[in-house]
Amino acid sequence: MIEPLVLLPGMMCDARIFEHQILHLSRERPVTFAPISQGERIEQIASELLDRLPQRFALAGLSMGGIVAMEVIRRAPTRVTRLCLMSTDAHSDTPQIASAREPLIVAARAGRLGEALQQAVRPEALAPGARRVDVLELVQTMGADLGAEIFVRQMRALQRRPDQQVTLRKIKVPAMILCGRHDRLTPVQRHEFMAQLIPNARLEILEDAGHLPPVEQPEAVTHQLRQWFAQPLVLDNA
Repeated sequence: MIEPLVLLPGMMCDARIFEHQILHLSRERPVTFAPISQGERIEQIASELLDRLPQRFALAGLSMGGIVAMEVIRRAPTRVTRLCLMSTDAHSDTPQIASAREPLIVAARAGRLGEALQQAVRPEALAPGARRVDVLELVQTMGADLGAEIFVRQMRALQRRPDQQVTLRKIKVPAMILCGRHDRLTPVQRHEFMAQLIPNARLEILEDAGHLPPVEQPEAVTHQLRQWFAQPLVLDNA
């Protein structure tokens, strides 16, 4: 069986965030990029996606896309053949984090979306080096193209998102947790914690990446996704 792959992007990202993965993996299997721009709750976004996605599929989510992916597998565990979570977090927003999102929402509504995006993804969230400037420019471009209305909706969804620790403990499919060593938004420790919750999960840490590995280290991410697909669908303890 050639499993179709569904890719869920990070907040204010479009298909350009997965350009390398789409180009190369689509030579081997059907690849669907699924936007997460509709709805003010993670549950609503996941429900609407499930109405449009294939009956069975491998699922990979980046950042906010990983949060949506956890809700998708919670709702439809038999439809997801394998799961990859990148640069994400299973916890709900703390009151402090939820409150800190409000000035960004105000800025976006006031016509200062670029400023809000700069605060949401700061340079120190990415790996140092020549690619950092290009990645930050891409974040600005994608965000500007999506617009302030989507920014506000996604911020609201993140503020209200459910905790998914119980969901992770129940996962029965091959799972990979992938992160960048330099990620300060969702640090390595959070990914180690998620990998411990999921039975038989693989943890992959990319040394030269931060919060956006698919564009910081595109070849490495595509390679890891191929390794993930090479895992047997039936786990030893399933």
